[in-house]
Formats: sequence, C-alpha cells, structure tokens
Amino acid sequence: MNTDPSGSARWAAGLSTDELRREFLLAGLFAADRASFRCLDTDRAVVGAICPGTGALPLEAPASLHTASFLERREAGVVNLGGPGRIRVDGAEYPMEHLDFLYLGRGAKAVAFAAADAAAPARYWLVSYPAHASHPSRHVAFRDVPGAALGGRANANERTLRRMIHPGAMPTCQLVMGVTRMAPGSVWNTMPTHTHDRRTEVYLYFDLPADQAVIHLMGPPTETRHLIVRDCEAVVSPSWSIHSGVGTGAYSFIWAMGGENQEFEDMDAVPMAALR
Repeated sequence: MNTDPSGSARWAAGLSTDELRREFLLAGLFAADRASFRCLDTDRAVVGAICPGTGALPLEAPASLHTASFLERREAGVVNLGGPGRIRVDGAEYPMEHLDFLYLGRGAKAVAFAAADAAAPARYWLVSYPAHASHPSRHVAFRDVPGAALGGRANANERTLRRMIHPGAMPTCQLVMGVTRMAPGSVWNTMPTHTHDRRTEVYLYFDLPADQAVIHLMGPPTETRHLIVRDCEAVVSPSWSIHSGVGTGAYSFIWAMGGENQEFEDMDAVPMAALR
C-alpha cells in the first residue's frame, strides 16, 4: 500500500529548516491565563494548551470548526502537566492531579478548566480528533495505571510507558493517548524506530530544563530529517514519518494517536540498517 498517496513526504523533503519547523513543530502554545489551539490538516486533529489562572477557562470551539461547541463532532484527551486542578464537564467535576488524564466524549457541551493551587497552577494539554460516536467522559489517574518498562541502560533508552486512554481501558472512536518518561541517564526514545500505516501521532515533549533539548527524528526511514524541540513544544508526525528522538538529558513526552487503527502494537518496524 502507498502510505503517502498525497506525496507530502516528497514535498517535505525539500523544506528548509524554518519551513520544516513551521509545518511540523508546535511552539508557544502554553501561556498563563489563556487557552491556545492549533487546527491541523493531519487527520483533522486539534491540539491545545489551557493554562487557567485564578478563574476557570471554558473550552470554546475555534471558529474554523464551524460548530456550536468544541466537542459537537469530536472527542478529546486532556492531561494535566502542572499542579493540581479540576475540570468540570456538564456539571460533573473531575479532580486532576499531575499527569492525570481525562477522556472527553463527543457531545459534551460545557467544559471548563481550573487550577486548584495558584502557587502551582495546572497546565493542560489537549488533543482532539473527529468522532463518529458518543462515549462517556472518563478520568484516568496516573497513580492507578501501571507502567511498562521498555529499553535498557546499555542502549541509553530505559523508559516507562503508560497507556492512559486506549481501547483496553475505555471505548473511544480513534484517540489513543499516553505518557512515556525516560529514566535518568537514558536519552533515546522509540529506537529501533517504526512507522504507523494509516495512523498519525502528536508528540508533546516536557520535563526539559531550559538549557536542554530533544532532537526529534522525522521523515521517511530512508531520508530522515530532524527538529530541535524545547520544553512543552510538540511535533506532528504523519503516517509516513518515523518518530524517534534523542535528548541532551532525560525527558518525558505525551503521545497521542488518531487514525483508522487503534491497535498500539500494530506498527511497521524499521531495521537500524535501513535508516539513512
């Protein structure tokens, strides 16, 4: 199967560094007392950062969605990257501790984000995809989800992966979402690398000190490119692109996938010898 019928991989190969960053890197979304969103052509995803101050911030639909409410035809996953907070969904309130997730089902109308501690404000990251059915909203506490140990120290890729929103835990239309945290001294993620046929991904890197960075590898396996990514910046990863990275130190990232296939293990492995 041709995994790039639009030819976008060939188009991306000719982009300059600045052009590549404009197309695939999402920066500057996290700002105090503000909700910021980007509407993407890739699988019609919408991503956003919500950083409430002393008051609650409502989830409002960007004008480009042409809907009365954000979730009228969408589902979304939210994770709290900051201090304790709470999210109210149509009258129900969900406490959100650090790295807690909340699935928001299609049809939810009144959604508002708040912080519980002004000294350590909550910071929310949201990823949304179109939805064909309505499923109940559901809170997933980070402490309740066991982590899967991956990699090892010998290859500097020892890490812990947690699947937070996925079909094994709750019904969703296409969203799969989780968090991966690197162990101290490990810097490589998703290596050996792979691609996902008919499924795209958004990576948000965090837990990066100001003087550190991640080199995110992208592009087809035989013609790789890279992006320099800072704390709380995200990368859009099309189905034709690998998505590996190496940091100048340990870091964490939120991964969110959307597309036709929700099976986490369904991926096309790329042999190390094939990378160029």
